[in-house]
Amino acid sequence: MALIDDGFVEIGSSRLEYKMFGPRPDEAATFVLLHEGLGSVGLWSDFPMRLAQATGFGVFAYSRAGYGRSSPSAMPRPITFMHEEARDVLPHMLDIIGLRRGILLGHSDGASIAAIYTGSVEDHRIRGLVLLAPHFFTEEFGIAEIARMREAYETTELRAKLGKWHENPDNAFYSWSGPWLDPAFRNWEITEELAYIRVPILIIQGADDQYGTLRQIEMAKEECYCPVEALILAGTRHVPHREAPDLTIEAIVDFSRQLQIE
Repeated sequence: MALIDDGFVEIGSSRLEYKMFGPRPDEAATFVLLHEGLGSVGLWSDFPMRLAQATGFGVFAYSRAGYGRSSPSAMPRPITFMHEEARDVLPHMLDIIGLRRGILLGHSDGASIAAIYTGSVEDHRIRGLVLLAPHFFTEEFGIAEIARMREAYETTELRAKLGKWHENPDNAFYSWSGPWLDPAFRNWEITEELAYIRVPILIIQGADDQYGTLRQIEMAKEECYCPVEALILAGTRHVPHREAPDLTIEAIVDFSRQLQIE
């Protein structure tokens, strides 16, 4: 597929928006960005451009079904949605864009999807993982924060604010909060997938993350047989690339250089 700077990709019945920065995936090493539970291409803001400039790599970002300008996702969303994204959508996306070599960079739910994919599929194109505020298992206080978000969505201006970034904010919000607030989701964890990852990992997490504790990092170090490097950012909550962009990009640049991807 000949990628223009931004457009849409068809995968199954979904039409997914994307945006591309720097060299194309069939020409150079590329970061593939996987957004958080309420994210989209637009919500990455200037981070992809800055990352491309700092590393010289290409950067490819796309919005999953239900988010941004992509087509809606089917509702209700199952609690297995991250596994389905990792195994049924992401591999098709990597093939369609012609990825030759690169790094999966995910934030929050996107980080979990990246870990699931790399722990489930032996893909030699993936040379490393950058995981921003990842979830490897559920924590009660994080679920409580999502419940507070649902109340805010239904009683405040949050819905209108999300409407600036998503064509269908209800689909985006309930695609995310529905599975997380399902009682069965409290048993969700991906420790088995962590044990099968065979590429280096960089985890960046805010010390004050309202959705996950530093136990997430400890879990990765306990379960992974691959190198795991961690950066904990003081005074930072759940979005390191927006709250501490310079430190986040610096760490990613150092990590990508260690991988020696040309």
